[in-house]
Amino acid sequence: MNNLKKDTFNKSDIESSLRKEFPSLTNLQVSEAIDVILQSIIESVALDNKVEIRGLGTFSKKFIRPRRFINPKTKEKSYLGETATMHFKPSKKLIKK
Repeated sequence: MNNLKKDTFNKSDIESSLRKEFPSLTNLQVSEAIDVILQSIIESVALDNKVEIRGLGTFSKKFIRPRRFINPKTKEKSYLGETATMHFKPSKKLIKK
């Protein structure tokens, strides 16, 4: 018997939860709805907008300062300009759970 606890919740898990909650929707409709939501969040953050979902948290763009690094193999010094990454700050309600 396999008693391993699943510790990740992925897109297919979200799809199956939504299909149970809304049985009248097709698999394709559920999948497309999730894709539209995720794409909207990504596009908004890419345009420097914050996306706040009450009860979940806030998505925003975080800038990482320019920095110098050394290639350990060649000992060559290089510089990496400012980069951006997506940042997620969970809501207080989510932290309590």
